[in-house]
Amino acid sequence: MQRVKAIISYDGTNFSGWQVQPGARTVQKEVEAVLTKIHKGQRTSAIASGRTDSAVHSVGQVMHFDTPFAIPEEKWPKAINKLLPPDVQVKASFYVDSSFHARFDAVEKEYRYRVHNVKEKDIFRRNHVYFYPYPINVEEIKQAASYMVGTHDFSSFCASRTDVVDMVRTIHEVRVEEHGDELHFVFRGSGFLYNMVRIMVGTLLEAGKGLRQADDVPGIIEAKSRPAAGNTVPGHGLYLWDVSYD
Repeated sequence: MQRVKAIISYDGTNFSGWQVQPGARTVQKEVEAVLTKIHKGQRTSAIASGRTDSAVHSVGQVMHFDTPFAIPEEKWPKAINKLLPPDVQVKASFYVDSSFHARFDAVEKEYRYRVHNVKEKDIFRRNHVYFYPYPINVEEIKQAASYMVGTHDFSSFCASRTDVVDMVRTIHEVRVEEHGDELHFVFRGSGFLYNMVRIMVGTLLEAGKGLRQADDVPGIIEAKSRPAAGNTVPGHGLYLWDVSYD
């Protein structure tokens, strides 16, 4: 058996997230169905670096699967893509050591969140960018974002529907970029809690709108309580951008 590491992109609009769920269309379900077909009915699992929620997109999700076939590594994307639906695409593939694990070996992830900050929404971006038609102070947002960098207990930025016990994570960078009429939030860290990025963005937007101050963020972190932070923004503006390994 050989282990294949693959980079996969998907438009999350019509998916109920990555992970297989009964009665739901998920990315993992679609990918595993294709892999099983390629392997002549032998069930083949696809293990990702982590779950993405309903409507969340991916540019650089990483997965692995095992195969007995000796197909050249660069041929796997073509073999898989011709059977996948048009909203999923394998971008690259590599043979790796059998000890490689897409989830447990990841050392850093990058997420990006897109906000469309105009008065009138663009219907052609409605599934990929969060429409936020309120005046915001970008400099206040950037100042608030700077307090999120570092190693902290991020309980305040984790949805209550989780069984995770250890809420400590290390955030390496939070960057806010202006791209025309969009604001892009870039988060790089060792790992993220359930809905963490979406709650962070909601909190930062509230700071930009004047509903809280930038220097409130240290107190929000210290509170270790979900009600202390801002609202959870919708999933459709979120992208898993990149996953890094040693």
